[in-house]
Amino acid sequence: MTQVARASSQYLFLAARPDGGRKVGIRRARDARHLSEQLRRERLVALRTWTLPSWASTSDTVSLKDQSELHTQLAQLLTRGVPLVEALEATAKSVAASAAPRVERMREMVAAGSSFSDAASAVGIFDTVTVSVYRAAERTGDLGGAAKQLAGTTRRQLRIQGKAGTLMIYPAIVLTISLAVALLMICFVLPKIGKSLEDMGYPLPWFTQGLMTVGVFLRDHALAVGVGAMVAITVVVALRKVALEAVSRASRRVPLLRDVVLTQESARFFTVMAAMVRSGVTLSDALGVAVNALSHPLLKTQLGSLRTKLIEGGNLRTLIDTVSALPLPTRRLLMAAERSGDLDSAFETLASDMTEELERRSERLLAAMEPLLIVFMFLMIGSLVVSIMVPLMQATSGAMR
Repeated sequence: MTQVARASSQYLFLAARPDGGRKVGIRRARDARHLSEQLRRERLVALRTWTLPSWASTSDTVSLKDQSELHTQLAQLLTRGVPLVEALEATAKSVAASAAPRVERMREMVAAGSSFSDAASAVGIFDTVTVSVYRAAERTGDLGGAAKQLAGTTRRQLRIQGKAGTLMIYPAIVLTISLAVALLMICFVLPKIGKSLEDMGYPLPWFTQGLMTVGVFLRDHALAVGVGAMVAITVVVALRKVALEAVSRASRRVPLLRDVVLTQESARFFTVMAAMVRSGVTLSDALGVAVNALSHPLLKTQLGSLRTKLIEGGNLRTLIDTVSALPLPTRRLLMAAERSGDLDSAFETLASDMTEELERRSERLLAAMEPLLIVFMFLMIGSLVVSIMVPLMQATSGAMR
């Protein structure tokens, strides 16, 4: 436990390169001395180091892409009989530079006699689910098979993340463009036209005057507004866990979006179950780890209750039917697999099916969001256009008289 705690500090560093240049970066290490050792291996000399506060630190685990590469390399090497220490040495050269020191540290610990799962837990390279899978594989002696299974699991998770990213990119681009156009109109176009009409003696509607006042304030106090925006962004980053939890709660209540969230959580659950059961983990232990990986309250509560009753001696076939958060066909498939004793294949099948279902639901959600975004753009920019056109039409009609 001490090693894990010591491996959780993150540092901002300024280092000198061999060619005389400077390099700035962020690196995780047990302490400043350990950071200097890491940099020295890369032929860098630490000049200054700063410990980052916890709210500014990134996740303890490396990126999912690097984890996928690590699992893939280990699976290929271990299944061909390459010793674990040599496999880790080769793997350290195939991952990103930020993850390589952790893999190298893990290799050193394994060479010193630590088990692979203990070394992975100590350096914080994987989450608890992955460590549990490797620990179970060590008991069965099939570390290469576990790595192969986890490689497929991480690739599936990358697909899920990519789909979630796609869902967010389109609205973000549309909203950014809408906001930029609205600010340009309200700060520069509207005040200029309004001032010209006032100078000509034409009265302005109240909503045009209100938008002009806001626009002039934003333009004249741009620096203060910018600083305020930066402070707000900093507060959101510092309280990102609270903000993400609020967004998560809201997403579980919005029609269409809540179906996507539930499908994503179900895909995560079955992916974890498939990886753990294939590695020889007992069903109750696998359920304990998989349930902790969930964030959907209803699904987590029902599956947690299923595990508790299963440990107490309940019938799995009956307990599966009580998990109403899962679709009825999914429950029927699990019940049939339990009768035939083929739950591991059922978990794998459901993980793939849920991932495909997530893609379909995401596409439907994106299709539904497009008209909503168009309406939002119309309300934002259209109101500004109306505030300009109404006084212009009044001025034109007055001139014609």
